[in-house]
Amino acid sequence: MSQSTESDPACAVAHGDVRPGTGDRTLVAVFASPVAEFLLRYAADLGYRCLLLEPDKERAGSVALDADVVTEIPPSLDAGTDVVVTDHHREELGLVLRDALAHQVRWIGVMGNPRHPAPHVPALTGLGVPADDIARVHRPIGLNIGSRTPAEIAVATLAGLLADRNRRPGGFEF
Repeated sequence: MSQSTESDPACAVAHGDVRPGTGDRTLVAVFASPVAEFLLRYAADLGYRCLLLEPDKERAGSVALDADVVTEIPPSLDAGTDVVVTDHHREELGLVLRDALAHQVRWIGVMGNPRHPAPHVPALTGLGVPADDIARVHRPIGLNIGSRTPAEIAVATLAGLLADRNRRPGGFEF
């Protein structure tokens, strides 16, 4: 390790001398989609244990990922788990969110344009989910960086999750 990185742990991490500690983090990307593929790829590099939740076994088989694929919410989800729904048009949206809300996960979010009505609210209301639980679902998600492509959306989402985990506002304010 060089002299400059010995006294500054952040520099040591930036220079690759030390891997940043990640603790017990799990990212569950819900529904196979291009955004889910990038989310899981990048999250693995950030130290997350990655899961793809895809209830449709045919769609699950069409994705080539280095992540575990499950067809229902696993019982092992805990306070170290972040759940990101990558397709708000799926008919299973309410059921998947209801099941995720039944766990004490750290964070749940649904991708979608904030200018459009949030489809998860009526879906969860129709399933009898209490309003306090529905309010735990974040939408929109990620940092507002003008994302347009699946890779950019994944970067913005993960940056937002990291900022939230680290109790930071995101952006350029320190």
